[in-house]
Amino acid sequence: MAGYSEVMKTDTLQNGEMRAFSVGGKEILVARVGDKFFAVGNHCPHLKAKLDKGKLAGMILTCPKHGSQFDLADGHVVRWTNWPGTVSALAKLVKSPKGLITYPVRIDATKVMVEV
Repeated sequence: MAGYSEVMKTDTLQNGEMRAFSVGGKEILVARVGDKFFAVGNHCPHLKAKLDKGKLAGMILTCPKHGSQFDLADGHVVRWTNWPGTVSALAKLVKSPKGLITYPVRIDATKVMVEV
């Protein structure tokens, strides 16, 4: 398991919870959805908000600053902002939609392991 680091025990998070960790010099957000764990970069690629301050609804993570939504499964953008039409269009011109960085997760007995 070279490259994987233990970030927590599986019972640290309940379903629908998330928490930020420092792994290999990077700030990683680990979220639990059901019995699965997901790891993504903790900063929104738009305005750099800390995503651990956002909301998690199922697999969808919502940025606390501007409402962008990302799918934890692969980091793709579900919605770029929650701003109204023209403002959203201008925001896309300034900074195009970009997904989250995702990291592989393994469960080793009761340990949640993330590869950075």
